[in-house]
Amino acid sequence: MITVTRAQNASLASPFYTAEHEAFRTQVRRFVERECAPNIEAWEAAEELPRALHAKAAEVGLLGVGFPEAYGGIEVPDLFYLVIAVEELARTGSGGLIASLLSHGIASPPLVHMGSHEQKEKFLAPVLRGEKIAALGITEPGGGSDVANLRTKAVRDGDHYIVNGSKTFITSGMRADYLTVAVRTGGDGMNGVSLLVVEAGTPGFSRTPLHKMGWWCSDTATLYFQDCRVPVANRIGPENAGFMAIMMNFNSERIMLAAQAWASAQVCYEDAVTWARERQTFGKPLITRQVIRHKLVDMKMRIDSVKAQLDILCWRIAQKQMPIADVCLLKNLATSTLEYVAGEAVQILGGAGYLRGARVERIFRETKVLSIGGGASEIMKDLASKQLGF
Repeated sequence: MITVTRAQNASLASPFYTAEHEAFRTQVRRFVERECAPNIEAWEAAEELPRALHAKAAEVGLLGVGFPEAYGGIEVPDLFYLVIAVEELARTGSGGLIASLLSHGIASPPLVHMGSHEQKEKFLAPVLRGEKIAALGITEPGGGSDVANLRTKAVRDGDHYIVNGSKTFITSGMRADYLTVAVRTGGDGMNGVSLLVVEAGTPGFSRTPLHKMGWWCSDTATLYFQDCRVPVANRIGPENAGFMAIMMNFNSERIMLAAQAWASAQVCYEDAVTWARERQTFGKPLITRQVIRHKLVDMKMRIDSVKAQLDILCWRIAQKQMPIADVCLLKNLATSTLEYVAGEAVQILGGAGYLRGARVERIFRETKVLSIGGGASEIMKDLASKQLGF
């Protein structure tokens, strides 16, 4: 198993990082080394994370980053803390660990922005303590990025909604206790969408697992709602006001997907460098071959370009800006870079890179999910062009 030392990783520090950022990095790194790295192969094989991992992650503050202190969160001034968390979790070579352990990062923000105090106490605080698991249910079998035209319907019946429909590709969908679900409560289009919290065990709610190319340890599900009675008290915000909350969610999700792509590409690059230095070919280290050195240079050039843009956007967001076009472009740049770098890393490792247990093998299988999830690359280009006035 290839490992990378802290000294090799030291050059990755951003000029935007403070001593507080690095202290947080140390805390997360110890958690990953102690709790995650030794177990990741078993979790991949089991196709899910143990629920106990969430409680352990909460103990080190990992689950609360960016959430209100009043409900057990840790309020931070910028996104660099989350980027660092993603970077350190990526050291395992498992994107599924990041996706599933941090699924509340896309499920719970609507509660923060639009939920009542009572809803936050009930649905947010237990998640931040690691006692409960949260998931987001937006995508439907008949449509992915076309959120404005979702079909899952919720009809008001006294103090309940009757929900019928389905969702698919839902991260943490099998284990989640609370699911933030987008439903149609009004007419066609974006103005008829609401958000409901559906609790596990609600009559009429069921789910089935999905088996994927990558992200094995992240349980993924299709959700079914058949005359599912959900209390009106579980509606997040006003009726028919859910679309904008979903769009706000997407922007943050895309930044984190870009961070995950960058961090995973960095892992591939480091493993490729380590292998090239150690591997002997025709009596010389592989890294003495010009074609290999040029591959490594091209990999680093692209990775560092992504990190520079990621840092700038995280800083701009900390200044209360939301450059949507640049977020879309960053996601595409990061995910295409990962596809290139992961492919080159497997090529450099050769047969060793094709075997299970190699981080580059697992990451190579996971590249496509990042260019699809959170808005496919084609959608990102279209949205960026509209934002740029084309």
